[in-house]
Amino acid sequence: MARAPRIKHYHAPGRVNLIGEHTDYNAGFVMPIAIAVGCDVRASSIRKKEIRLTSKQFAGDLAYPIDSIAGMSKTGTWADYVLGVAKQILALGFELKPMQLAIDSSVPTGSGLSSSAALEVSSALALLGDNEISKLELAQLCQRAEREFVGMPCGIMDQYASVFGEAHKAIMLDCRSNTHKLAPIPEGAEIVVVNSMVKHELGSSAYRDRVAECHQALSHFPGKPALRDVTLGELERTASRIEEIPLARARHVILEDMRVEDFLAAAQNNDLPLMGKLMVESHRSLQHDYEVSCVELDSLVDTALTIDGVYGARMTGGGFGGCTVNLVEPPSVDQFEKEISARYHAKWNLTPAVYRFTPSAGARRVE
Repeated sequence: MARAPRIKHYHAPGRVNLIGEHTDYNAGFVMPIAIAVGCDVRASSIRKKEIRLTSKQFAGDLAYPIDSIAGMSKTGTWADYVLGVAKQILALGFELKPMQLAIDSSVPTGSGLSSSAALEVSSALALLGDNEISKLELAQLCQRAEREFVGMPCGIMDQYASVFGEAHKAIMLDCRSNTHKLAPIPEGAEIVVVNSMVKHELGSSAYRDRVAECHQALSHFPGKPALRDVTLGELERTASRIEEIPLARARHVILEDMRVEDFLAAAQNNDLPLMGKLMVESHRSLQHDYEVSCVELDSLVDTALTIDGVYGARMTGGGFGGCTVNLVEPPSVDQFEKEISARYHAKWNLTPAVYRFTPSAGARRVE
């Protein structure tokens, strides 16, 4: 009697970004946490020389001959996140072994909680098998898969947070050096995420537009490698020569980097009111200067700020839908959930999903 194939289980978390939005692809600072929801991949060996994919979230069994993967173009399906990772593994000189990957993600798609990075990182761990690479190389491999195969010009924040996440800590990531500091979450606050349950279709195209607009603004500062290197004073002195939209994008990025550094100092000083104030300033900048919010997200933030016990609120993720992240004092969380849900439903006839997250550990093999 043949033995059942041994199944290896890998998990990679999604992430919530507390502050520092659209700064990662400008070599700036971000402060995400890894979260309890994520992507689980169960890998088992098969005989046929192919990679087989199944997903609890998407119907159908997919199979790709290993010999064809190196020359593949994107398919336009969810499988591209796995195939892009597989191509990067081959490019590093590793061998892909025939296997079936059974995928199950608890990260809501389109929520801004980085379901794609969780899928990339968990799949990479499974496809690498016994081949060892460093944590940073793992994050970079997955970022390249999304940039070069999927075609999304993302920064490294999502993959880095999924790999390097730590329980009870936020990560203050320097997206130029790819190094991080750990930031405490003060005990007097809970992180509550509210899913707007909407995702507007212009999100991916607008993301590319924002990247291009940042490059356009940067072109006015020869010798500066990234907007991170431009000071607010330099921007103001050059403002008359920059078109209105690129100027607004650059202003957001420069001020947002400053807010992340201030947020880290506030967290270290247990200054919850300042942390909340910086979150609100971040949202208003994303709403008006970067223009990646939407009426539903603005409504959630505006409502949250009228509820007792809320220190601050902002949209999180790429924008145009998805989630807000809220800093709430623990005794007020139950009432916050009731009020935000009722008032959002009354306005939009949608019931938001509300999650209470504590920072969680990063990607790993599950024994």
